[in-house]
Amino acid sequence: MPNWYYSKKALRKTPSYLDGISVEKEQRYRREGARFIINVGTKMGLRYDTMATGVVYFHRFYMFHSFKTFPRFITACCCLFLAGKVEETPKKCKDIIKTARSFLTDKQYLSFGEDPKEEVMTMERILLQTIKFDLQVSHPYGFLLKYAKCLKGDKAKLQKMVQMAWTFINDSLCTTLCLQWEPEVVAIALIYLAGKLSKFEVSDWVGRTSRHQRWWEVYVEDITVELLEDICHQVLDLYSTPIPNTPQDSPPDSPVLPVKSGKRSLPSSPPKSPAVAPPIQLPAPQLQQAPPDLAAAPPVAVAVPSTPSAPPPPAVPPMAGMPIPTIDSCTSKPMTVDVGQPPPMHHELPPPMGDSLPPPEAAYRGGYPPPAPMPHNYSIPPPPPPLPPTNHPPPTHAPPPPPPTSQPPPYYHHRPDQPPPPHPPPSYASAPPPPPYHHPPPPPTSMPPYTGAGPVMSYPPPPPPGGYLAPPPPRQQNPTGVPSVRITRITN
Repeated sequence: MPNWYYSKKALRKTPSYLDGISVEKEQRYRREGARFIINVGTKMGLRYDTMATGVVYFHRFYMFHSFKTFPRFITACCCLFLAGKVEETPKKCKDIIKTARSFLTDKQYLSFGEDPKEEVMTMERILLQTIKFDLQVSHPYGFLLKYAKCLKGDKAKLQKMVQMAWTFINDSLCTTLCLQWEPEVVAIALIYLAGKLSKFEVSDWVGRTSRHQRWWEVYVEDITVELLEDICHQVLDLYSTPIPNTPQDSPPDSPVLPVKSGKRSLPSSPPKSPAVAPPIQLPAPQLQQAPPDLAAAPPVAVAVPSTPSAPPPPAVPPMAGMPIPTIDSCTSKPMTVDVGQPPPMHHELPPPMGDSLPPPEAAYRGGYPPPAPMPHNYSIPPPPPPLPPTNHPPPTHAPPPPPPTSQPPPYYHHRPDQPPPPHPPPSYASAPPPPPYHHPPPPPTSMPPYTGAGPVMSYPPPPPPGGYLAPPPPRQQNPTGVPSVRITRITN
């Protein structure tokens, strides 16, 4: 990963300085860009870490590019847009541009061009390539809380010190401290500054050993008091320079305080806030008086034009047991509604008819329409007469016999007027019996005796007529016992 920490000498030879912008004006541009990102992010409700990530992207971007080449307000909107996606608090590009418009003048907004969204989206690709896609940024906020939990002392002063150090971290984003030191070192320095101003003394700390003289040596070694005071003075110098909330077109160049020779001492009281433009005071919403009880309010008469052909609808009696809800009753106790008697099911008898029957609106409140009333002259019809019995007379004649055939019926056909045929049929009695089965003779169990019909073979066979060949002579051995190998070299 790239190294994002520079020396003070390198911070004075940036591309903006090489492009003709003075160091004082570049520092003012950086402060205005950082304050612009914080103001826009605060108005949009973003978290502190999202705004801090956007400011760090802003400072890193202008270590490679000039303020003359890329306008700072377009870059600031792009850094906040990218930081929202990295910190998982995304905002739409058009919403960021719309919010940023309220902090810019007409002349400053002209730098966004005819299509501001396209300008920001194009700048995002340039930003990603400039920061080399190194998106994860660590901030001093988490280290501040981690270190404060390990310090022991007055609880009230400790809480005041933490709140003051948190404010110093917010203001340090307007400086280039994020380009000089790691977030752990910045957190330790601003805790040291806040402890001096709030008069909080550390009596003990967690993890203290005999070789630790100061509390920060448990976490970071080789940090001197002179280094911490140098970081503190870079933050304190902000409070002697006005930082307007709305960036001006050409404000007076803020002077860079010269570093005096000798040791600079820290102030004994908290510095005053920088001279900033007063924030917009939104009027607090006035709580309106609670409306009176709706039941006691007189009814509102609504004039409904009536036609001569349509009679006015009959008055519906109020539902008994259902109180009218009010604001107080809804907030104090749950509203109870009497739903009345449910409608009868299909297997139940209808309710009795008479003058004592309650109105349909009071009896059926379950959302079902009331059943139609049964007429008084309705009577149950008599059952239908039974059907006459159907008695079929028995048949008077037997069924006709089957026609005669010349072929006798097969033996397996059994007629009801004849006895069953014998089994097997008589025609099968004269059939000849099957021939008997002749088994083949068994194989011989021993070799037949030799009768002299062929030559007698003996083992081993007799030698050939000329005798056996003599074996080859053994290979000549070298004195070392390794057989010699003849190498034949073939040349072309």
